[in-house]
Amino acid sequence: MGQSSTPLWTVPLGLVSPAPHIALAERRPVVAAERLIAEMIPPPRFQQARFSTYIPDQQQPSQAEAVRVLEGFAAGLTSLEGAAKPAKKRWFGRAAVPAQASGPGGVYLDGGYGVGKTHLLASLWHATPGEKAFGTFVELTNLVGALGFQQAVQALSGHTLLCIDEFELDDPGDTVLVSTLLTRLAEAGVKLAATSNTLPGKLGEGRFAASDFMREIQGLASRFRSLRIDGQDYRHRGLPEAPPPYSDAEVAHLADAHGASASLDDFDALLTHLSEVHPSRYGAMLDGVDAVFLRGVTPVADQSTALRLVVLADRMYDRELPIVASGAAFDSIFSEEMLNGGYKKKYFRAISRLVALARDSKQIVAAG
Repeated sequence: MGQSSTPLWTVPLGLVSPAPHIALAERRPVVAAERLIAEMIPPPRFQQARFSTYIPDQQQPSQAEAVRVLEGFAAGLTSLEGAAKPAKKRWFGRAAVPAQASGPGGVYLDGGYGVGKTHLLASLWHATPGEKAFGTFVELTNLVGALGFQQAVQALSGHTLLCIDEFELDDPGDTVLVSTLLTRLAEAGVKLAATSNTLPGKLGEGRFAASDFMREIQGLASRFRSLRIDGQDYRHRGLPEAPPPYSDAEVAHLADAHGASASLDDFDALLTHLSEVHPSRYGAMLDGVDAVFLRGVTPVADQSTALRLVVLADRMYDRELPIVASGAAFDSIFSEEMLNGGYKKKYFRAISRLVALARDSKQIVAAG
């Protein structure tokens, strides 16, 4: 796809004075542990998600059944929270109460894209009283990387519920890490809920053959009650087509017109900077930003860089930040080899989210 051939603004270039911009590539935020834990909540687009706002497909009875089971699971956690229990001290210095409810240690929502798994997971989080945490699998591994394993256990062990969205087992090291973490949390009484697109007993199948890795998978699977949610699988619709990129001049002009809450970066410089900042801090890099402007988007050359970009794309998507970009279209930044490899689910998700945010740039153009 080529760049737009004519400017899309109505104000002549020379009439807009350059504005100061936020440069993401110059930010090195220091994030306190308390903030990392406090920010483990559903993203803004799911802040209003409730069981009552989930509309089951009448042709798919498994959807209504999932709501029923999750409402019962939440009710058990509510009654548990109201019971008198001895408190224990947490590393933040607050009293924490481990859950000791009977029944399964967690629930696992399996199903294709677009059937409402994240909506239901967020609804469970909202319906559960007390201390609770919500994050993606990647955010959880990043949390452990930032805090250290023991501190992560201490920080989460007083919670009633931990919700893990987009459970992934692309890396055997991460699998062992999270399996051990969840085992420790379950022993402390924390209830677990997760979503993915593969049944727990099948996670990792066909990717790694090591017997100890498969033992980790099976041990983790046994902690969950699996709920299959049937429905139309949006994976078969293909990726949305990315909008045509802007020119470098258009990106700079629209960033100037947007004002001080815009971030403006050269894509290559930003990717280099991501290698120097822990992924747990990518969200903090976006503080005060309400629109992202990128010059010179290019295909990503290596997998390590691509995986860091995936995390940044997730954080931008969580914050619903429109992206105005020049260079390559976002549906062409990952190679065919990447899209057919072990991390393909991450890359397809990132493309879908980046394209959606790029489409949102029309509001920036209209305002500029």
